[in-house]
Amino acid sequence: MIRKFKNAICIISFLFFSNANFGQDKVMIDQVIAVVGDKVVLQSDVENQVLQFVAQGYKSQSENIKCEVLEELLAQRLLLTQAELDSLVVGANRVESELERRLTYFIRQIGSEKKLEEYYNKSILEIKEDFRPLIHDQLLTQMMQSEIVSSLTISPKEVNRFYKNLDPDSIPMINTQYEIQQIVIVPIASEISRASAREKLLGLRQRIQDGERFTTLAVLYSEDPGSARKGGELGFRTREELDPEFAKTAFSLKDDAVSRIVESTFGFHLIQLIAKEGNQANVRHILIKPKVDIEVKTRAMNKLDSISNLLRLDSLTFKAAALKLSEDEQSKFNDGIMVNPSNSSTKFELDELPQEMYNTVQKLKVGELSDPFESVDEKGDIVYKIIRIKRKIDAHKADLKDDYENIEQLALSIKQQELINKWLDEHKKKTYIHIDESFVECEFLKKGWIK
Repeated sequence: MIRKFKNAICIISFLFFSNANFGQDKVMIDQVIAVVGDKVVLQSDVENQVLQFVAQGYKSQSENIKCEVLEELLAQRLLLTQAELDSLVVGANRVESELERRLTYFIRQIGSEKKLEEYYNKSILEIKEDFRPLIHDQLLTQMMQSEIVSSLTISPKEVNRFYKNLDPDSIPMINTQYEIQQIVIVPIASEISRASAREKLLGLRQRIQDGERFTTLAVLYSEDPGSARKGGELGFRTREELDPEFAKTAFSLKDDAVSRIVESTFGFHLIQLIAKEGNQANVRHILIKPKVDIEVKTRAMNKLDSISNLLRLDSLTFKAAALKLSEDEQSKFNDGIMVNPSNSSTKFELDELPQEMYNTVQKLKVGELSDPFESVDEKGDIVYKIIRIKRKIDAHKADLKDDYENIEQLALSIKQQELINKWLDEHKKKTYIHIDESFVECEFLKKGWIK
């Protein structure tokens, strides 16, 4: 069971690159090898996935890795079909965030953005365009899985029993983790900068009224990188997925009307309605962020320098400094300790940190204070901070005392996988499935994939 679970996680992790061609000079004659409902699996889907696993050093314990890949792809198609039937929607922001996170990870692994481009013989923009729909489908599949297991829980007794029954070789390794304290200063744009941003948008709005295309101006001027290259289009969103002020205006627009200037927590916007369907709207926008003056940035850095000096002289504790002086509302009341948004814990692996944090943490020892540095918050706005490594947990085998949450999550994940497998077994019977004869020897087909 543990092996199967690990294989599934491995396959899910690398589905991100499932349509990438390793050799642009090699031409593959593609064909449909499976159909699930109205969705197909191509020979290239399987072949490219296998090549990815080999390149990443993945070693299957079964005789036929192609069968393992096909089984996972069939399950994904079945979940994706149901997700669409249930009208589940993945927000574009979530897709862009996940795309950037994974690209950052693989760029670190391969060495640089240029090396990644050389590896795929494509520009970074082309790589993103290729992988964006794959990320969307994967997130939608994961959302469907979450729907299936949403009511599932696990008790401490079950967690203890699960851990005690684990083979020693199956106990998972926990990567090196850090608990990080921070003091954050948020530089505020001046009224002159805010007025300049509004003035720029007024000029763009006049150009649109004079006949220029909103999409062209969005590509040229919008400061939202996720939507600018798509002409500012965000895709269908609910009110809850949008900033309140942005949503208020977006949902009040009619036809292809262009809004007046709207201020959100992200900056200033022009918004154009594309379509509304039920409780969702698809809009395009142009975002202009007020620029922070160099004097404001300098004052923020100088303030952090002064705080650092007090901390180094023991004139102030980090806890007191965070509470009194930090401008990050999430961490200031918790001794300045950062919370990992991916799992709500206080522990971070290096790869979970933004690049500038990654670089800084690598150089620090436990208890050591960083120099002030520039970073970005969750909205993409510039902030300045100093950090301190409160605790470093070296890589180790998981144990109940220090890693209960990790073991609990693993036990719950396997319990969830069992429920998902049961769901798959039930839905195989109701869904049209055809698999090419070339895979007839795959052992997994006996699990109900062929009727």
